[in-house]
Amino acid sequence: MFNGLFGGKTQNGISAADLKAKLENKENFLLFDVRTPEEYRGGHIDHSISLPLQSLEANITKYARSKSTEIVVYCQSGARSSRAASVLSALGYTSVKNLGGIMSWPYAVVR
Repeated sequence: MFNGLFGGKTQNGISAADLKAKLENKENFLLFDVRTPEEYRGGHIDHSISLPLQSLEANITKYARSKSTEIVVYCQSGARSSRAASVLSALGYTSVKNLGGIMSWPYAVVR
């Protein structure tokens, strides 16, 4: 249920190292922080987009028009990102990965 909660790679999950590599290689994907705007301002992964869980469903098409767009989601501990991944999958997005929580992100964050 809580993919990536302890920082490991799980089914439809992505490890911190793999995400860091994707960012460094400038791969084409969307990275969503599904926490509140206040939490996002407190520190977030570089190149992530603030898209709070409560507005995800209403606003996802502003960013991802194609259902095959690769999407990575994360939150604070993994619970909200797990829910976000489920919502996106239910909406028909076919390439959704869950990092889990930023608490397990061992790299720099933007403050």
